[in-house]
Amino acid sequence: MITRIFATAIYESHIARRNRWVLIAVVLMMVFSLVLSVVGSAPSGGLGADRLSITVASLTSLSVYLVPLVALLMSFDAIAGEVERGTLPLLLTYPVARWEIIAGKLVAHTGILVIALIAGYGAAALVALAGDPTAVAGGSALWRLTWTSTLLGATFLGIGYGLSSLSRRASGAAGLAIGLWLVLVVLYDLGLLAAVVADDGGTFTTRVFPAALLANPADAFRLFNLTASQATVAASGIGGAAASIALWQSLLSVLVWPIVSLGLATLAFRKVEP
Repeated sequence: MITRIFATAIYESHIARRNRWVLIAVVLMMVFSLVLSVVGSAPSGGLGADRLSITVASLTSLSVYLVPLVALLMSFDAIAGEVERGTLPLLLTYPVARWEIIAGKLVAHTGILVIALIAGYGAAALVALAGDPTAVAGGSALWRLTWTSTLLGATFLGIGYGLSSLSRRASGAAGLAIGLWLVLVVLYDLGLLAAVVADDGGTFTTRVFPAALLANPADAFRLFNLTASQATVAASGIGGAAASIALWQSLLSVLVWPIVSLGLATLAFRKVEP
């Protein structure tokens, strides 16, 4: 089983390298992380927090948008692309289960994502430490952001595999992926904000709103990092809701979502006809 999964992972890694996804992911994370490290950590002195912790708060806001996008871009053609290229029937002739194919693709894409995260977050940390040697105190917050970002990426990789399984063409899967990214990462919070304003402190604000945040993997990721980080005060917007949601609840959502998304992706892949 392990051998088949890693064989699939190696095959998928070659495809990703040929499509320049490794380079694209690393460059995106490094550029945006460095910009936020230089600009976003400017107010650290006034907030009484070390520079790296303030940088982590800024990187959290970046990761909510960028990590899901990179994950979806890597995974949208994982199945539909195989169908279009005609390689899926050949792949399924080998003695490998469909869930092992999904697992192999996940290992490869998660590896690429981890490389990009280490490069981006590492560069930002070096800049913060160069400007403030005491910023090493924020190392735990940076580590927390790294592994939660990996779980967030795994969640959206699973979502991408599911969308790819539902579409017969890579172009259709790409449209579904971008549309879902806009809904979950951009429009979802805007809709919740509008509902909270209209509710004016009623039942929706006190009961439905916290549950709705935990139901979105991107919001759960942001809430967990903002609640656990000493730089929470630097955040705005959704960070204000962090105090009303227990840390274990957002952590549970962060841990459960990758399993749920990959399970749904596997079920969708089983219905794909070669």
